[in-house]
Amino acid sequence: MKFSINQSELQNALSIVMKGVSTRSTLPILSGVYIQARNDSLTMQTTDLELSIQYTVDALVEEEGETVVPGKLFGEIIKNLPDAAVHVAGNEEAVVVTCDAASFSLKTLDPQDFPGFPAVDVHQSINIPFDQFSSMVKRVARVVSKDESRAILTGVLITLEDKLLKMVATDSYRLAVTEAEVPDDMAGEFNAVIAGSFMQDIAALPKTDEPVSLSLADNQIVVKYANTVFVNRRIEGNFPNYKQLLPDGYVTRAALDVGHLVAAVKRASLLSNTATPVKFDINIDSQTTLLSSTAQDVGSTQETLACEAEGEDVEIAFNYAYLLDGLNAVTTGKVYLEAQSSMKPGIFKAEESENFLYLVMPVRIS
Repeated sequence: MKFSINQSELQNALSIVMKGVSTRSTLPILSGVYIQARNDSLTMQTTDLELSIQYTVDALVEEEGETVVPGKLFGEIIKNLPDAAVHVAGNEEAVVVTCDAASFSLKTLDPQDFPGFPAVDVHQSINIPFDQFSSMVKRVARVVSKDESRAILTGVLITLEDKLLKMVATDSYRLAVTEAEVPDDMAGEFNAVIAGSFMQDIAALPKTDEPVSLSLADNQIVVKYANTVFVNRRIEGNFPNYKQLLPDGYVTRAALDVGHLVAAVKRASLLSNTATPVKFDINIDSQTTLLSSTAQDVGSTQETLACEAEGEDVEIAFNYAYLLDGLNAVTTGKVYLEAQSSMKPGIFKAEESENFLYLVMPVRIS
């Protein structure tokens, strides 16, 4: 096998496929990157037996062949080479990587031992413009649970009904919902729970004009984007009925400037540890919201923000880290805080141009 490719193109390819390299398996072959050189292109594959990634990139192929290189080491070598042509030549036992004056010889693994890329029969597919997909994922995926014991909460629920695409995530303390209308040619039905970390990896890929294709098989999700194919396990189970958490109305509603609110919450959090909440005191008569935080044996802080409020006066407190996660996902100028009482969830909504809702469980006010 012998091929040449630009260092930046090879590094970009490796940065994508390396997410599929196994770091925990006792099988050495799963820590490798499978490379096949054929027809002036390279096909790279990795798998940890749950997630499989395949990436194709153009290259100058002088001799066709296949090999498996040690993933982490190969990736570090390519990353540290100069931005010039990389020449790779190898046989069944080793590859030689040359770039400018640098040269590395690496022992390889037997490509015959590498698992074949999964062949999956899909029965539902949707295509989403990458920009839309990426922005929706970034709004909700930060809310997924880190607790593996409740696997369903580590995923993002994606549904398509009546030309309305929704993404939902919750860790049982907060809930994020974002939605967008889709074109007529995308109409159909789709319902799956997909790992939040996997969704974030796709959303972080380089932007192109090509859409993201999501396809469902019985227990797998197939994602195609640009030159990359991902096959991952779907998360089995029933996603919580989040709609029953959303109230029909509100007792108090306040419109606040997002930038001012985020800055004020950050300042209020300076005194506090994670257990110290930030309290909102919404006053209808003065059209103000008083943000305050008190840390025992440390001190206290308060700051008044102008707002447009309606309904009744209310006091409600939230975990500041949860607040910032939700507010940082809002890209509109204003955010609406809707509350029913100090002991019921608060709901933050972006302006109409962006369909984003963020529900946070309150902290008891002492």
